[in-house]
Amino acid sequence: MQNFSQRQITANIIKGSLGNMIEWFDWYIYASFTVYFAPSFFPSTNQTAELLSAAGVFAVGFLMRPLGSLFMGKYADVRGRRAALTLSVTIMATCSMIIALIPSYKTIGIFAPAILILVRMIQGLSLGGEYGISATYLSEMASSNRRGYYASFQYVTLISGQLAALAIQGILQFFLNESALQAWGWRIPFVIGALGAILVLYLRLSMDETQQFKNTAEQKDKASRGSLRILMQYPGQVLTVVGLTFGGTIAFYTYTTYMQKYMINSLGLSNRIVTAINFLALLIFMAIQPLFGAISDKIGRKPLLYWFGILGTLLTVPIFIGLKYFSSPIMAFLLMLGGLLIVSGYTSINAIVKAEMFPTEIRALGVGLPYGLTVAIFGGTVEYVALWTKSIGHENIFFFYVSFAILVSLLVYIRMLETSKNSHLEK
Repeated sequence: MQNFSQRQITANIIKGSLGNMIEWFDWYIYASFTVYFAPSFFPSTNQTAELLSAAGVFAVGFLMRPLGSLFMGKYADVRGRRAALTLSVTIMATCSMIIALIPSYKTIGIFAPAILILVRMIQGLSLGGEYGISATYLSEMASSNRRGYYASFQYVTLISGQLAALAIQGILQFFLNESALQAWGWRIPFVIGALGAILVLYLRLSMDETQQFKNTAEQKDKASRGSLRILMQYPGQVLTVVGLTFGGTIAFYTYTTYMQKYMINSLGLSNRIVTAINFLALLIFMAIQPLFGAISDKIGRKPLLYWFGILGTLLTVPIFIGLKYFSSPIMAFLLMLGGLLIVSGYTSINAIVKAEMFPTEIRALGVGLPYGLTVAIFGGTVEYVALWTKSIGHENIFFFYVSFAILVSLLVYIRMLETSKNSHLEK
């Protein structure tokens, strides 16, 4: 049982969420500003080739996330959720400042992309740990009858980090021309992200540790906490996390990250228009996460997963092909928003679903590691696969790939238990 008042719970959720937001802001500014800094690190006469190179580095960062999930998850299960969350945001902010200061390819040659790759790998370690730890913290801190609602704030803050990145992009696009953005303007958001970590660090140091971790720390020895050996006693849960994440992560990064490049590179919309479309659609997407989470507290988690699985399988291809035929800004906005409403069935509750599957002593590791592995292989390669299919002249293959991935996850949703009724958080 929690020993916190509702006011304390809310304060801790806010503190943890703001920290999560700045971490994801630091991560997303890379994706948001790729079109501007790609020539500085990967000079080429072909825009798609530049974006492919930058997307490859984005994928490299994802490939480090399983290691981050392993080491940071174990750290959180042994040392505490608060300590691990503080460490992760410090690493992320430091890396963002380094990226802001890296000289271009013209100045230091091959060392420029080499440093960028190294720093993104370290950021991947940090973010790999952040997901499992924050999902665990929000789920454990929440009151038992509102766990879906409170845990949904993980994606509220994740999306708000992306919105902040887009807002900064829009402001810079308003005040700076294209050449200035490519020359030096893209460095500004990385500096902002690094400086924002000072406040976040203070907030996370003042968070309360969850009562569930405190109880486990008193009852379990360190050797059993965050142990891979103990985690392997839950093979069904591990495979379920992989399965439910597979389609969800591909769909999420398709609609929130690749969509921006698709509108620019394939539909021919301007950077400014695409930034506005993405910002408005993501703002609504963010706002409905708590609603979906609250609904799951009333009717269970599986109905929302079915919503995502069925509609995502059936409508992903029509949405993307429809964008090609109805590429006006208004239709692009409506179709993107439709896709995001579908994906909300996954994003709003995936954190609580995973947290409910594992006992406290391995929860951060159990939530983070299988998720990190799946995202590294499939989520981190979304842009690369999409751009590659475009480069060979068969872009539509990618849309069917996304639909197939969602279908696979739907089969997992059908077979899995209703976690709200079989929750380890209640034990």
